[in-house]
Amino acid sequence: MDPNHYRFRGVWRLAAPAPAVYAALEDVRSYPLWWPEIREVRPTGEDRGDVVVRALLPYRLVIGLVASRRDPAAGVLEVTMRGDLTGWTRFTVTPDATGGSVGAGGAGSRVLFEEDTRPGKPLLRRLALPLHPLFRANHAVMMRRGRRGLAAHLAGGGRRTTSGG
Repeated sequence: MDPNHYRFRGVWRLAAPAPAVYAALEDVRSYPLWWPEIREVRPTGEDRGDVVVRALLPYRLVIGLVASRRDPAAGVLEVTMRGDLTGWTRFTVTPDATGGSVGAGGAGSRVLFEEDTRPGKPLLRRLALPLHPLFRANHAVMMRRGRRGLAAHLAGGGRRTTSGG
C-alpha cells in the first residue's frame, strides 16, 4: 500500500432533479457559497482555476483544477488536479427516485463522487504514513459537509454569511 495514494468514492442522494444538481456542481465559482471547506475559487483561464481548501486539519491546500470532461447528457463532470494535490476528481449525476421527492411525483438525484489523488506538497508526502487515517477522516468530513451544503443550496437555503455560518 502506498500511503501517498488516495482513492475516494462516495454517493450523495439529493432531493433535487439531476439537471439542477449538475448545474450547481458545474458552477465551481459558487462552491464557497455552499461548501464550507472550499474557501476560495480563483479562475485562471478558460475551464481552469485554483481552489483554496481547508477542512478540519489546520492546513490549507491550493489545488489547480482543469476541466477534463463536461458531459451534461451523461451527467459527468471531471477535472484534473495539480498543485497541493495531483490526480483527478469526477462527479457523475443521475436521476434517482430514492433521492427524495421534488414536487409532485418528482425524483431526486444520485451523485457518485470519485477521486484518485496524491499529495503534491512535500510535507504532506512526508506525513502520509503517520497521518493517513487522519487525512481520510478529514476528507470524509469535508464530503459530508459538501453534501449537506449542496442540499441546502439546491433547496434555496445554501447562502453562507461572511462569518462562514
